[in-house]
Amino acid sequence: MKNLMATALALTLAATLALPPLAQAREVTFTTELTNYGGDGAYLALYLTDGDGKYQKTLWVAGEKSKYYKHLRDWARGSGQRSDEYDGLTGASVASGRTLDLTLDLPDELIDAGYEVRVDTAVEDMRDNRADIIVPLTSEGADQPVSGKGYVQSLRYTF
Repeated sequence: MKNLMATALALTLAATLALPPLAQAREVTFTTELTNYGGDGAYLALYLTDGDGKYQKTLWVAGEKSKYYKHLRDWARGSGQRSDEYDGLTGASVASGRTLDLTLDLPDELIDAGYEVRVDTAVEDMRDNRADIIVPLTSEGADQPVSGKGYVQSLRYTF
C-alpha cells in the first residue's frame, strides 16, 4: 500500500512539473478623467505599446462610430483599424468633464516589462490628440495620476 501511494505521489508530482505554467492575469482598473473642454463627446483609444512605441494591443475604444476612428491617429495606424483589433472592446464616447472607468484582466508579464498605455483622443470640430497621454505600465506607477496634454485631465490605473 505504501509503495502504491508513493508511486501515485511521484506520478502526480512528475505530471505537475511537466505541465506548462499557466499565465497569470491581474485585474487592472484604468480611470480616465476628461477636462471640461466644452465640446461633443470625445472618442478615445486606450492601447498598449512596447518600449519603442510600437502598437501591441487595443484595450478599449470609446466612441461607437468606426468611421471616426481614423481621428485616433496613432492607434488607427498601429491597429490598422481592423475590426478584429477592437471587436467587443468599444463603448460610448465620453462627455466633457466625465470619467471613463475600465477594468480589464492583463497578463502579469505586461507589468514592469517596458509596456506603455497610450490614449489618443478626438472631438468633433475640435483638435485630435495623438498620444494625449503616455503612461508606463509599472507596479511603481500604479495609483499615480498622470496629466494628459489634450482632453485627458488625468489617467490613473490600479491593480
